[in-house]
Amino acid sequence: MPSIEEQIKEIEEEIHKTQYNKATQHHIGKLKAKIARLKEQAEKRKGGSTGKSYDIKRSGNASISLVGFPSVGKSTILNRLTGADSEVGAYSFTTLDVVPGMMNYRGAEIQILDLPGLIEGAASGKGRGREVLSAVRSSDLILLVLDVFNTNIDVILRELHKANIRVDKKPPRVSINKTDRGGIIINKMVPQSNVDDTMIKDVSREFGIINAEYTLWEDLEDIDRFIDAITSNRTYIPSALVINKIDLVDEIQLDKIRSNFNHLNPVYISAEKNIDIENLKEYVFKRLDFIRIYLKPQGMEADMEEPLVMKAGTTVREVCHHLHRDFVDRFRYAMVWGKSAKFGGQRVGLQHVLMDEDVVTIIVRR
Repeated sequence: MPSIEEQIKEIEEEIHKTQYNKATQHHIGKLKAKIARLKEQAEKRKGGSTGKSYDIKRSGNASISLVGFPSVGKSTILNRLTGADSEVGAYSFTTLDVVPGMMNYRGAEIQILDLPGLIEGAASGKGRGREVLSAVRSSDLILLVLDVFNTNIDVILRELHKANIRVDKKPPRVSINKTDRGGIIINKMVPQSNVDDTMIKDVSREFGIINAEYTLWEDLEDIDRFIDAITSNRTYIPSALVINKIDLVDEIQLDKIRSNFNHLNPVYISAEKNIDIENLKEYVFKRLDFIRIYLKPQGMEADMEEPLVMKAGTTVREVCHHLHRDFVDRFRYAMVWGKSAKFGGQRVGLQHVLMDEDVVTIIVRR
């Protein structure tokens, strides 16, 4: 009997040979479901989502992975951002392990990981690809690194997708309630443009689900989104794009690159020449969606030197929970100065949503 990897390869070849149209979309959907099921099966046998992985200790307020082809300048970017000592060389695969560094910016400590270059076939294990992609899965942000000589971002995105990493996407809004009987029930809260009931039922059966109630809260657009919804091994990570080595081309060539990539809002830099590195730091900080909260103990001045770095949308409850496990239970009220307050020193409750550079005093019962 063929191995799981051989079965997946055969199915992928069949999909590649099949022209996609209305008549074949159900068949292709079932084939994609088979691949997803086989990959899940393979991962369970390995005892994890990716098998081998680098041993990386997370630290700081967030972790960022530098992902790109070999020799695009990832190591130099790491050194510029963090002062780390990542080996730099003008040849492929200089970095053979993960090199971490810490970027301190606007009160946030951001861990940055310089990973070995990603090549086509990485998701299948080429060039230690599985280990690299395993490290990426635990990131808070993927910094996609291209240079002006190799701008084929589709290869990188395709390898990430094959490794079940969904870049710049939210998890599908599909509620799943598995039942003991009744077959497949599908509740559509919004019209579906490209996914019908037969496709959903076929994919469900491929995963061994014969009784379930699905509620679709979004237009899934294609069957891949539904497959993502019923599998457990997808990771959803935002990204930022940087294009390096701009000092090595003239303005005409750079304008051509800009015209192809401006819809992705990249940052154009030269790590070697230290051009626009500060812009890159600011861009990364914003993509991480951080806010800074300054704490003001009762009767004392606010500590404006070391902010509490949290995600946008953070509530007073989350700040209390971060500060001390008993603060929520002992909470009386908070006082807030800043953008989220109607006036300085406004009294607020646990559900109050804070904003960047707010000053907060937490009042608790003794």
